[in-house]
Amino acid sequence: MVELTSTRANEMVDPVLHVWGWEIPVYLFLGGLVAGMMVISGYFLFSGRYRNTHCVCHVVPGLGLVLLSVGMLALFLDLEHKAYVWRLYVTFMIRSPMSWGAWILLLVYPALVANFVLRPPAPLARRIPQLQAVSSRLLAREQWVKWIGAANMLLGMLLGVYTGILLSALGARPLWGSALLGPLFLVSGMSAAAALVHLIARERQERELLAKADNGFLVIELVLIGLFFVGLASTTAVHMEAAKMFFGGPYTAQFWVLVVGIGIVVPLGLQLLAVQHRIRHTPVAPILVIGGGLLLRFVIVAAGQLSHWNAS
Repeated sequence: MVELTSTRANEMVDPVLHVWGWEIPVYLFLGGLVAGMMVISGYFLFSGRYRNTHCVCHVVPGLGLVLLSVGMLALFLDLEHKAYVWRLYVTFMIRSPMSWGAWILLLVYPALVANFVLRPPAPLARRIPQLQAVSSRLLAREQWVKWIGAANMLLGMLLGVYTGILLSALGARPLWGSALLGPLFLVSGMSAAAALVHLIARERQERELLAKADNGFLVIELVLIGLFFVGLASTTAVHMEAAKMFFGGPYTAQFWVLVVGIGIVVPLGLQLLAVQHRIRHTPVAPILVIGGGLLLRFVIVAAGQLSHWNAS
């Protein structure tokens, strides 16, 4: 996004284009979502839940590979010089977030594949007997499974933080110039992942565990959003102007009503009641959380591109 992506993030263009640009927000969302899925699945492996053949951790890696590939496709579509993307893998620029991301992704895919191979889908295992043989060998060695789980948790956290750092490294946009974007996008991705895994989990115990975890992530996300705006309001005048876009400016309703209200506060309330067994678990809260996480990226990316330093 720094060296290879289109110049949309570095040029002042018609605001309408910022609202409808979709590639980077989708990439950031899916990257954060898969990062959270890796952490959750890795934790289930490390804690021994993988012994249960119905554990959701056996479904997550395959889904993660698909979603991450879709996110990478969205990023590729946004590249200005698509034919030169291979150059990211023949050099390493320590000050380039895109370079860091390229090499992190180079490690993320093998970690997801190793997790996937632990218990591949039955039709695939029947078609490829060697895959089942590798799975049996890995499952027979608990220490190897724990190493795979630890690798997924570590790389998932790196991937999640990277999606925020990718924006914060672009100093030309004051709104993005906050070190809190990395943790915010990581926690938001964890929340969306917990919601998605909650939707596909088959066991009640896992659904309740994920709902409780998601409640914690949503509370932390609210705190980080508050600190994010406190940081903007307590620095330079141009950062204060960037914050005003969310306080009476063009993104006030989208952010506070759709992202915070419907995407965080409402599902948090529903899930708090659900884990207390006062209402039933339904898909409503997880779907709202996932939608809120996606809208968060769209709003932050769009508003950041309208935020700039005055010529004076």
